[in-house]
Amino acid sequence: MADIHATARPRSSAARICTIIAFVFAAIAIFILPPLFGLVGLVLGIVGAVLGDKPLGWYAATASVAGAVIGMIISYVVLTN
Repeated sequence: MADIHATARPRSSAARICTIIAFVFAAIAIFILPPLFGLVGLVLGIVGAVLGDKPLGWYAATASVAGAVIGMIISYVVLTN
């Protein structure tokens, strides 16, 4: 018998797709519209994690926030020089 908790959800392909798109948006957020793509990537990462793609969904959410922060720092540096 498998040791699966009653609250654990099996990973679905929708969860994996959300996670992959979140990683893509994290990379895009570094270069284009960091707040927008970072926020969308954060939401998609959380959705992927909740749907069962753990821990990659949480990593994608974290990467999206990091990408947004890095993108805003790069934008600040470029615009002030």
